Amino acid sequence: MAQLLSGKVAAITGGATGIGRAIALEYLRQGASVAINHFGDEKSVSHFKCMQEEAGEDAKLIAVPGDISEKETANNLVQETVQAFGKLDVFVSNAGICQFAEFLDLEKDLFDTTLHTNLSGAFYSTQSAARQMVKQGTGGSIIGISSISALVGGAYQTHYTPTKAGILSLMQSCACALGKYQIRCNALLPGTIKTQLNEKDLANEEKRKYMEGRIPLGRTGVPNDLAGPAVFLASDLSSYVTGAQLLVDGGLFVNLQ
Repeated sequence: MAQLLSGKVAAITGGATGIGRAIALEYLRQGASVAINHFGDEKSVSHFKCMQEEAGEDAKLIAVPGDISEKETANNLVQETVQAFGKLDVFVSNAGICQFAEFLDLEKDLFDTTLHTNLSGAFYSTQSAARQMVKQGTGGSIIGISSISALVGGAYQTHYTPTKAGILSLMQSCACALGKYQIRCNALLPGTIKTQLNEKDLANEEKRKYMEGRIPLGRTGVPNDLAGPAVFLASDLSSYVTGAQLLVDGGLFVNLQ
Protein backbone atom coordinates (compact mmCIF):
# COMPACT_ATOMS: atom_id res chain seq x y z
CA MET A 1 0.00 0.00 0.00
CA ALA A 2 1.39 3.39 -1.02
CA GLN A 3 2.38 5.83 1.70
CA LEU A 4 0.30 8.99 1.54
CA LEU A 5 3.02 11.33 2.83
CA SER A 6 6.10 9.84 1.21
CA GLY A 7 8.81 12.47 0.85
CA LYS A 8 6.98 15.13 2.86
CA VAL A 9 8.41 16.93 5.88
CA ALA A 10 6.14 17.84 8.79
CA ALA A 11 6.51 19.83 12.01
CA ILE A 12 4.09 19.42 14.91
CA THR A 13 3.81 21.44 18.11
CA GLY A 14 2.96 19.60 21.31
CA GLY A 15 3.97 16.38 19.59
CA ALA A 16 5.21 14.27 22.49
CA THR A 17 1.83 13.33 23.96
CA GLY A 18 -1.84 12.93 23.12
CA ILE A 19 -3.17 14.00 19.75
CA GLY A 20 0.14 15.46 18.56
CA ARG A 21 1.95 12.23 19.30
CA ALA A 22 -0.64 10.13 17.47
CA ILE A 23 -0.43 12.39 14.42
CA ALA A 24 3.37 12.35 14.44
CA LEU A 25 3.57 8.55 14.58
CA GLU A 26 1.03 8.15 11.77
CA TYR A 27 2.88 10.69 9.64
CA LEU A 28 6.02 8.62 10.10
CA ARG A 29 4.15 5.47 9.09
CA GLN A 30 2.93 7.30 6.00
CA GLY A 31 6.48 8.12 4.92
CA ALA A 32 7.00 11.63 6.28
CA SER A 33 9.98 13.04 8.12
CA VAL A 34 8.76 14.64 11.35
CA ALA A 35 9.97 17.28 13.78
CA ILE A 36 8.04 17.74 16.98
CA ASN A 37 8.11 20.48 19.55
CA HIS A 38 7.69 19.69 23.22
CA PHE A 39 8.03 21.78 26.36
CA GLY A 40 11.50 20.50 27.18
CA ASP A 41 10.91 19.38 30.75
CA GLU A 42 11.94 15.97 32.08
CA LYS A 43 8.52 14.43 31.50
CA SER A 44 8.38 15.63 27.88
CA VAL A 45 11.86 14.30 27.17
CA SER A 46 10.82 10.94 28.59
CA HIS A 47 7.70 10.89 26.41
CA PHE A 48 9.81 11.65 23.35
CA LYS A 49 12.20 8.80 24.09
CA CYS A 50 9.21 6.45 24.22
CA MET A 51 8.08 7.85 20.85
CA GLN A 52 11.47 7.14 19.36
CA GLU A 53 11.31 3.55 20.57
CA GLU A 54 7.86 3.05 19.09
CA ALA A 55 8.79 4.70 15.80
CA GLY A 56 11.93 2.62 15.40
CA GLU A 57 15.57 3.51 14.94
CA ASP A 58 15.16 4.21 11.22
CA ALA A 59 12.40 6.79 11.73
CA LYS A 60 13.18 10.31 10.59
CA LEU A 61 12.13 12.00 13.82
CA ILE A 62 13.63 14.88 15.76
CA ALA A 63 12.55 16.99 18.74
CA VAL A 64 12.90 20.75 19.18
CA PRO A 65 12.25 21.64 22.84
CA GLY A 66 10.88 24.98 23.97
CA ASP A 67 7.88 26.94 25.22
CA ILE A 68 5.66 27.38 22.16
CA SER A 69 4.08 30.53 23.63
CA GLU A 70 7.39 32.25 22.86
CA LYS A 71 7.91 33.40 19.29
CA GLU A 72 11.53 32.28 19.29
CA THR A 73 10.49 28.68 19.92
CA ALA A 74 8.31 28.74 16.81
CA ASN A 75 11.17 30.10 14.73
CA ASN A 76 13.57 27.50 16.13
CA LEU A 77 11.15 24.67 15.32
CA VAL A 78 10.92 25.69 11.68
CA GLN A 79 14.63 26.40 11.33
CA GLU A 80 15.71 23.10 12.85
CA THR A 81 13.15 21.19 10.79
CA VAL A 82 14.58 22.65 7.59
CA GLN A 83 18.14 22.12 8.78
CA ALA A 84 17.45 18.45 9.48
CA PHE A 85 15.23 17.58 6.52
CA GLY A 86 15.75 20.31 3.93
CA LYS A 87 12.23 21.76 3.74
CA LEU A 88 8.80 22.05 5.39
CA ASP A 89 5.65 20.77 3.66
CA VAL A 90 3.19 20.27 6.52
CA PHE A 91 2.72 22.13 9.77
CA VAL A 92 0.40 21.09 12.59
CA SER A 93 -0.34 23.59 15.36
CA ASN A 94 -1.41 21.25 18.14
CA ALA A 95 0.09 22.42 21.44
CA GLY A 96 -2.47 23.45 24.00
CA ILE A 97 -3.45 23.38 27.65
CA CYS A 98 -6.81 23.15 29.38
CA GLN A 99 -7.31 23.50 33.13
CA PHE A 100 -10.93 23.68 34.22
CA ALA A 101 -11.80 26.67 36.39
CA GLU A 102 -14.79 28.61 37.67
CA PHE A 103 -15.27 31.80 35.65
CA LEU A 104 -15.84 34.03 38.70
CA ASP A 105 -12.69 32.69 40.39
CA LEU A 106 -10.46 32.59 37.32
CA GLU A 107 -7.04 34.06 38.03
CA LYS A 108 -5.16 36.27 35.57
CA ASP A 109 -2.18 33.92 35.47
CA LEU A 110 -4.27 30.98 34.27
CA PHE A 111 -6.03 33.09 31.65
CA ASP A 112 -2.76 34.55 30.37
CA THR A 113 -0.99 31.18 30.26
CA THR A 114 -3.88 29.56 28.40
CA LEU A 115 -4.14 32.43 25.93
CA HIS A 116 -0.41 32.62 25.21
CA THR A 117 0.10 28.87 24.90
CA ASN A 118 -3.00 28.03 22.88
CA LEU A 119 -3.51 31.08 20.69
CA SER A 120 -0.29 33.10 20.64
CA GLY A 121 1.64 29.87 20.16
CA ALA A 122 -0.60 28.89 17.27
CA PHE A 123 -0.24 32.30 15.65
CA TYR A 124 3.54 32.59 15.90
CA SER A 125 4.23 29.02 14.83
CA THR A 126 1.78 29.20 11.92
CA GLN A 127 3.33 32.46 10.79
CA SER A 128 6.83 31.03 10.95
CA ALA A 129 5.82 27.89 9.07
CA ALA A 130 4.01 29.93 6.42
CA ARG A 131 7.03 32.15 5.85
CA GLN A 132 9.16 29.08 5.20
CA MET A 133 6.58 27.60 2.81
CA VAL A 134 6.33 30.88 0.89
CA LYS A 135 10.14 30.99 0.68
CA GLN A 136 10.17 27.48 -0.78
CA GLY A 137 7.51 28.38 -3.33
CA THR A 138 6.02 24.88 -3.44
CA GLY A 139 2.86 25.37 -1.39
CA GLY A 140 2.05 23.40 1.73
CA SER A 141 -0.54 22.39 4.28
CA ILE A 142 -1.14 23.99 7.68
CA ILE A 143 -3.47 22.30 10.16
CA GLY A 144 -4.73 23.94 13.34
CA ILE A 145 -6.01 21.65 16.08
CA SER A 146 -9.05 23.54 17.30
CA SER A 147 -11.87 21.85 19.24
CA ILE A 148 -15.58 21.25 19.35
CA SER A 149 -15.24 23.85 22.12
CA ALA A 150 -14.84 26.46 19.39
CA LEU A 151 -18.51 25.94 18.57
CA VAL A 152 -20.11 25.44 21.98
CA GLY A 153 -19.77 26.90 25.45
CA GLY A 154 -18.27 25.37 28.57
CA ALA A 155 -18.99 26.63 32.06
CA TYR A 156 -15.52 25.71 33.31
CA GLN A 157 -13.73 26.61 30.07
CA THR A 158 -14.36 30.34 29.65
CA HIS A 159 -10.62 30.91 29.27
CA TYR A 160 -10.13 27.90 26.95
CA THR A 161 -12.99 27.98 24.46
CA PRO A 162 -12.10 31.46 23.13
CA THR A 163 -8.59 30.22 22.27
CA LYS A 164 -9.97 27.27 20.32
CA ALA A 165 -12.42 29.54 18.49
CA GLY A 166 -9.42 31.74 17.75
CA ILE A 167 -7.50 28.85 16.18
CA LEU A 168 -10.47 28.05 13.94
CA SER A 169 -10.70 31.70 12.90
CA LEU A 170 -6.93 31.85 12.40
CA MET A 171 -7.05 28.94 9.96
CA GLN A 172 -9.93 30.52 8.05
CA SER A 173 -8.14 33.85 7.73
CA CYS A 174 -4.83 32.20 6.85
CA ALA A 175 -6.61 30.24 4.11
CA CYS A 176 -7.55 33.60 2.60
CA ALA A 177 -4.13 35.14 3.15
CA LEU A 178 -2.04 32.22 1.93
CA GLY A 179 -4.10 30.73 -0.87
CA LYS A 180 -2.18 32.73 -3.48
CA TYR A 181 0.92 30.81 -2.36
CA GLN A 182 -0.88 27.46 -2.70
CA ILE A 183 -0.73 26.98 1.06
CA ARG A 184 -3.85 25.28 2.40
CA CYS A 185 -5.03 26.00 5.95
CA ASN A 186 -7.62 23.88 7.71
CA ALA A 187 -8.83 23.13 11.23
CA LEU A 188 -9.49 19.83 12.97
CA LEU A 189 -12.08 20.03 15.75
CA PRO A 190 -11.77 17.09 18.15
CA GLY A 191 -14.67 16.21 20.40
CA THR A 192 -14.13 14.45 23.72
CA ILE A 193 -10.78 12.72 23.30
CA LYS A 194 -9.03 10.76 26.05
CA THR A 195 -5.77 12.65 26.59
CA GLN A 196 -3.74 13.91 29.53
CA LEU A 197 -5.84 17.11 29.41
CA ASN A 198 -9.06 15.43 30.52
CA GLU A 199 -8.05 12.11 32.08
CA LYS A 200 -9.08 13.24 35.56
CA ASP A 201 -12.43 14.45 34.29
CA LEU A 202 -13.16 11.20 32.46
CA ALA A 203 -12.06 9.15 35.46
CA ASN A 204 -15.46 10.01 36.93
CA GLU A 205 -17.51 6.95 35.94
CA GLU A 206 -20.82 8.78 36.01
CA LYS A 207 -19.55 11.64 33.86
CA ARG A 208 -17.89 9.28 31.40
CA LYS A 209 -21.11 7.31 30.89
CA TYR A 210 -23.05 10.55 30.46
CA MET A 211 -20.63 11.74 27.78
CA GLU A 212 -20.69 8.40 25.96
CA GLY A 213 -24.47 8.45 26.00
CA ARG A 214 -24.47 11.73 24.06
CA ILE A 215 -22.07 10.52 21.38
CA PRO A 216 -23.81 8.69 18.50
CA LEU A 217 -20.84 6.34 18.01
CA GLY A 218 -21.15 5.39 21.66
CA ARG A 219 -17.62 6.08 22.86
CA THR A 220 -15.25 8.90 23.65
CA GLY A 221 -12.41 9.35 21.20
CA VAL A 222 -8.76 8.39 21.44
CA PRO A 223 -5.80 10.32 19.99
CA ASN A 224 -5.45 7.92 17.05
CA ASP A 225 -8.91 9.01 15.88
CA LEU A 226 -7.33 12.31 14.81
CA ALA A 227 -4.42 10.73 12.95
CA GLY A 228 -6.34 9.72 9.82
CA PRO A 229 -8.02 13.10 9.34
CA ALA A 230 -4.65 14.80 9.89
CA VAL A 231 -3.08 12.61 7.20
CA PHE A 232 -5.92 13.48 4.82
CA LEU A 233 -5.42 17.23 5.31
CA ALA A 234 -1.65 16.89 4.94
CA SER A 235 -1.81 14.77 1.80
CA ASP A 236 -2.60 15.48 -1.84
CA LEU A 237 -6.00 13.85 -1.27
CA SER A 238 -7.13 17.24 0.09
CA SER A 239 -5.47 19.39 -2.58
CA TYR A 240 -8.63 21.50 -3.06
CA VAL A 241 -9.55 21.75 0.62
CA THR A 242 -8.73 24.98 2.44
CA GLY A 243 -10.49 27.10 5.04
CA ALA A 244 -12.40 24.02 6.18
CA GLN A 245 -13.32 22.80 9.63
CA LEU A 246 -13.51 19.06 10.18
CA LEU A 247 -15.26 17.80 13.29
CA VAL A 248 -13.80 14.57 14.68
CA ASP A 249 -16.21 13.98 17.52
CA GLY A 250 -18.12 10.74 16.96
CA GLY A 251 -21.19 12.81 16.10
CA LEU A 252 -21.36 14.66 19.42
CA PHE A 253 -21.95 18.11 17.95
CA VAL A 254 -24.98 17.15 15.86
CA ASN A 255 -26.48 15.35 18.87
CA LEU A 256 -26.11 18.17 21.41
CA GLN A 257 -29.46 18.93 23.06
